[in-house]
Amino acid sequence: MLFSPGWRAHVRQGEVLAVFSLGLLLGGTLSATVLWLLSGFAAPLPRAVRIGAILVIAVAGVAREAGWIRVPLPQNARQIPREVLQSRIRRGSLQFGFELGTGVRTYVSASAPYVVALGLVLAHQGPLATVLTGTGFGVGRAVTATARYASRHDEWDDRRVTRMPILTNAIGVAVLVVLALLYR
Repeated sequence: MLFSPGWRAHVRQGEVLAVFSLGLLLGGTLSATVLWLLSGFAAPLPRAVRIGAILVIAVAGVAREAGWIRVPLPQNARQIPREVLQSRIRRGSLQFGFELGTGVRTYVSASAPYVVALGLVLAHQGPLATVLTGTGFGVGRAVTATARYASRHDEWDDRRVTRMPILTNAIGVAVLVVLALLYR
């Protein structure tokens, strides 16, 4: 976690959280920009094929979250090294947030971000919609870190773990519904 109970750094935790959150936003925005560029490859596909593929991917994501199917998600099994945060706390927090915000350097356990990423590539939306979606991914990760910081509660992680399956299933269903509504 970004903060330990025995925090003794010369930089305030709130400041570190702000820099970390900025990194998350920048990383999510960059990833979405890359997805938008890649979506040009899907543009020549017929609309019906793209819509069908999006729906199949969304249904697979929901089924995976519900535990009905097993689909391994792409991941980078390495953790971000501790040295990133230990040498220069502000710069390290920005780098850590950026790498986490891209979703590339760390493991993303939920299906929804992958469903959305593939949906964005296949849908070939405009750059604004795609970039705002990536920024939203960064915001989502920042909200989690902010909620953890604000809770100041040792049991926060335990509660999060027990509620995560409900949340990921709800997100999966919401993504499926939104994608279906967008392509009516």
